[in-house]
Amino acid sequence: MNALHIFLGMVGPWQWIIIGLAILLLFGGKKLPELMKGLGGGIKEFKKATKEEDEENKKVEDKK
Repeated sequence: MNALHIFLGMVGPWQWIIIGLAILLLFGGKKLPELMKGLGGGIKEFKKATKEEDEENKKVEDKK
């Protein structure tokens, strides 16, 4: 069982709606697209870094 599952229990659609509304109230409608753009860019950078790390590890293993 997932640790997040244990902590939150079953998160249903109404809980997601409430979470979304709370985020909308905290950041506002104008700031939310900027926040999502930054989050997407961060995820993209993370994937790029992990891909580069995997390629580097593969090169090191090939040398052995």
